[in-house]
Amino acid sequence: MAAGQNCLVTNDWICGEYLRSRSQELTDATVQHIWITAVSVLIGLAVAFPLALLARRGRRFAGPVLGLTTVLYTVPSLAMFSLLLPLFGLSAALVVTGLVLYSLTVLVRNILAGLEAVPPEAKEAARGMGYGPLRLLWEVEVPLALPALMAGVRIATVSTIALTTVGSIIGKGGLGNLIGDALPSFFKAQVLTASVLCVLLAVTADLLLLGVQRLLTPWTRICTPRADTAAAAEAV
Repeated sequence: MAAGQNCLVTNDWICGEYLRSRSQELTDATVQHIWITAVSVLIGLAVAFPLALLARRGRRFAGPVLGLTTVLYTVPSLAMFSLLLPLFGLSAALVVTGLVLYSLTVLVRNILAGLEAVPPEAKEAARGMGYGPLRLLWEVEVPLALPALMAGVRIATVSTIALTTVGSIIGKGGLGNLIGDALPSFFKAQVLTASVLCVLLAVTADLLLLGVQRLLTPWTRICTPRADTAAAAEAV
C-alpha cells in the first residue's frame, strides 16, 4: 500500500492523499462558505446603515436600536436557528438570516461611532457650501467615517466566517459541513484541513478588506494618528 494511502488508513492529521482525493469536496465547501459569508455581511451592512442613522437621531432611538442588536447577538446560535426555522425552513436563507442578525451589533456600533466622530467644523463648512442632508451624508460624513465603518466590516466578516460553520446542523455550513461529518468518526485529516481553511479564509478576508480600507482612506497612510481626522476633512 502506498505511503499516501497509508495516511488515510492510519488516520493521520496531515494526509496528502486526503487532499488529492477530496479536492472537489473541499472546493465546493469553501465556495459555499465564501458565498454564505459574503451575502450575510453585505445584507448586514445594508440593514445596519439605516439603523445607525436612526440611532444617531438621539437617545430616544439609540437605546432601542443598540439594545435590540445587542440582545440578538447574545441569542445562542441553535436557539436563533430554531426561531427562524418556521420562516425559512432548512435552507441557506435560514443560515444567512441568522448571520445577518449576529453581525448587526458590530456593524451598527462601528458605523454610528464613525458618523459621530465626524468633526462638526467639517459638517458646518459643507453646509456653508450649500450641501443638503443627503449630499452631506454621502460626500462628507461617510468618507470621514470609513475607517470605523471598515473596521466594523472586518470584524463582522471574520466573525461570520467562524459562525458560518454552525450552519452545518442543517447542511449549509460550508467548511463546517466537513468538520461535522468528520467528528463522529474523528477523521483527523478532514477536521484539520477544514479548520485550517476556515482560518485561512478569515485571514485572507481581513487582509483584503484592510487593503480596501487603505485604498479608500489614503490620508490615514500619510498623516500622524492625531492629524488623521483633520487631514481627512481637508481631503473631502
